[in-house]
Amino acid sequence: MNTFTIFLILIILVSFLLVVVVMVQNPKGGGLSSSFGGGGTQQLGGVKKTTDFLDKSTWALATLLLALILASNFAIPGAGGSQESKVINGSETTTTVPVNTPTDNAADNIANPGDSL
Repeated sequence: MNTFTIFLILIILVSFLLVVVVMVQNPKGGGLSSSFGGGGTQQLGGVKKTTDFLDKSTWALATLLLALILASNFAIPGAGGSQESKVINGSETTTTVPVNTPTDNAADNIANPGDSL
């Protein structure tokens, strides 16, 4: 497995966990904490601690996802220039990929509105 594949797997895993954590939360402040007797005031652990944990884990997963996405940019194969480096039989060879650039004659090939075809 190359580095980009590892980053891709980690990004998918963190994205799935982030979706799960966000879906567990209730937009009105109940969420998982209300499932464990959120109406009462006598709770072990407390509602506030569950909400804080979900809030902190959401921020942590979102930050981790952003960091993984930015780091995976450096692991993309073939990115970063027009040269490719290949290792063949233990020796590294570099090939240059030609880039098509417009020439001065390209303007002559463009048809003007009054020209006949």
